[in-house]
Amino acid sequence: MSEFRLNGMLVLITGGASGIGGACAQWMTEHGCRVVIADRNEQAAAAMALTLHGQAYGIDVRDADAVADVVAAIEAQVGPVDILVNAAGVLQNPLPPDRLTMKEWDLVTGIDLRGTYAMCAAVGSRMAARKRGSIVNIASVAGVRPGRLHAYGPAKAAVIALTETLAAEWGPDGVRVNAVSPGFTRTPAVAKSIEHGILTEGRLTGSTALGRLIAPAEIAAAVGFLASPLASA
Repeated sequence: MSEFRLNGMLVLITGGASGIGGACAQWMTEHGCRVVIADRNEQAAAAMALTLHGQAYGIDVRDADAVADVVAAIEAQVGPVDILVNAAGVLQNPLPPDRLTMKEWDLVTGIDLRGTYAMCAAVGSRMAARKRGSIVNIASVAGVRPGRLHAYGPAKAAVIALTETLAAEWGPDGVRVNAVSPGFTRTPAVAKSIEHGILTEGRLTGSTALGRLIAPAEIAAAVGFLASPLASA
């Protein structure tokens, strides 16, 4: 479909070296975008960018000052960001509160929530000044239903709320802010947890409508739709 051709648009994807972010990078490239991969694993980001003829930057999204510097560098060296996909995130083992350390809680919320906000603030304000742009945040079904994920669930619930507040903030300036809340997705991290017995595939698929894990490429298609003119409203 012609509306899905995003020829020449510059997309910045955090966590784009693998998983859902990596799938988004591939989808965007296939549909005409120029891709910038930002990931705290700079070597993996560079490898992914090489296969997609894109650019790579190392970034820790928890560091707001570093985020601002990297975004400024990208816009100066590559060009204005048209699409931001916030896919950087970490999972959390299902633990009772007395076993979930504050160190792990801070790590999960720091990357999943603080990092999303830092990226939105740095990129969205520039988009608003240009009166155009699209931001897609990766949230989770864990943010809207009960579960034993006492850091990850609240962080993703907050990402959903943040998406709504930023949509109201920048909508009048021509910037659309949306979120995708995936169900259980067969990312490398989830596959590793299943392999090590931390998660059980049967229990995961038993609570889904489709009775299976989702492929990262399926999430990327939803992200691509929201970034495209088909989701103009």
